[in-house]
Formats: sequence, C-alpha cells, structure tokens
Amino acid sequence: MTETSSDTSWLSALLDWSVSLMDVIGPAGAGVAIALENLFPPLPSEVVLPMAGLAASTGSFTLFEALAWTTGGSIVGAFLLYGLGAWLGVERLRRIAGRVPLLHPEDIDRTVGWFQRHGGKAVFFGRMIPIFRSLISIPAGVTRMPLWRFGLLTAAGSLIWNTIFVLSGYLLGESWHVVEQYVDVLQYVVIAVVAVAGAWFVFVRTRALVEASRDRRSAAQHEDDRELASSTSSRRD
Repeated sequence: MTETSSDTSWLSALLDWSVSLMDVIGPAGAGVAIALENLFPPLPSEVVLPMAGLAASTGSFTLFEALAWTTGGSIVGAFLLYGLGAWLGVERLRRIAGRVPLLHPEDIDRTVGWFQRHGGKAVFFGRMIPIFRSLISIPAGVTRMPLWRFGLLTAAGSLIWNTIFVLSGYLLGESWHVVEQYVDVLQYVVIAVVAVAGAWFVFVRTRALVEASRDRRSAAQHEDDRELASSTSSRRD
C-alpha cells in the first residue's frame, strides 16, 4: 500500500501506523484507525478513509468491507466519547464552569437546553464537519440522548462521510489527494469560525467583568461619600 507521507513527524508516523493496520488485519485495521480518529482528532479521517478505498480498489478487501468496518469504527469511537460525556454529566460540568474564568454555570444550562432541542440535527450533521465529528458525541452523552437514537444518527452521518472518502480512494486511486484539498479548506473555515466565536466570547465576557468592576467601584465610592457627608452633618449638629 502507498505510504501516506515521507515526513518523519509524529503525526505522519501515526498515520503510517494506522494505514499499516490495513495491511496486517485487512478492513478491521481501517475500523480501528477510524475509531482512534474519533478519540484523537489530529488523526485525520480524510487520509485514512481514502487509503481504505485505495486498498479496496487493489483487491485487498471489498468496498463493502471498507465501508462497513470504517462506519463501525466511527460508531465505536463515538460511543466511547458519549460515555465520557455521560460520566461528566451536567452537574459536574456546572461545577467546572463555576471555577473557570469567564464561564458561568448558566452557560452549561443554556448549552444543554440548546442540545436538547437540536441535538438530533447536531449529531447527524456534526459527523460530517471536521473537528466537531468527534466532539459532538460528548454533549450527546452529557444530555443522555437515548442510546438507540444516538447510534442511528451517528451511523447515518458517519456512513455519508465515510462513503465520500472511501469512494474517493476507490475511484481516484493515487489522485485521492484532490478531495483532501477541499476538506482542508473546510477545516480551515471551521477553525476560523471557532476562533472568531471564541474571541468574541472572551471580548464580551471581559467587557462585562470590567463594567461590573467599574459599577462596584462607583457604588463603593458613592457609599463612602454618603457616609462622609452623614458624618460631617452629625459633627455639625
């Protein structure tokens, strides 16, 4: 099978190891690699999946096996993160938020409320968005989304995502990198949106803290002036 990269970085080594699993244990190796990708997002599925498709095109295993095992790996990885979210729970997250600067327990309540209303769409479409592919399983666990519903939505979203990239490797062969370029653009857009949203959140919360501090100082100064005026009036009397 073609090596993913000649680079000797730790990520390239991890990718090469993941791809080598397909040589050793066949399509099950692709499933293991994708399960790990869910737990360790820096391992890019958009590289592992086309390699599974490429292996299927050479007859190492069938296309059906590639899709079945990679989707199964996605489900297993997603359920592990769901378990992490269930272990954290709402109350533990509220306590954590209360200790983190700029966060409030009410932020957790609002997030949970939003997820309870839109969690189905978030899980399904989240499986097709870089970065969020893995993270979306955690709030599903926190809110205790029914396991059957979470499993079906995860399987459906993962199957669509996996099919696109497995087929790119199967049909394009060594030219599958063409698809990767478009995913890189999508990933940069997602990162930019997250960065802007994070910066705006920090700005709004910091401004609110500054204004609250200013109001407290103003109130304290007003109280001091009132007490001074009252004390002066008492001495005159």
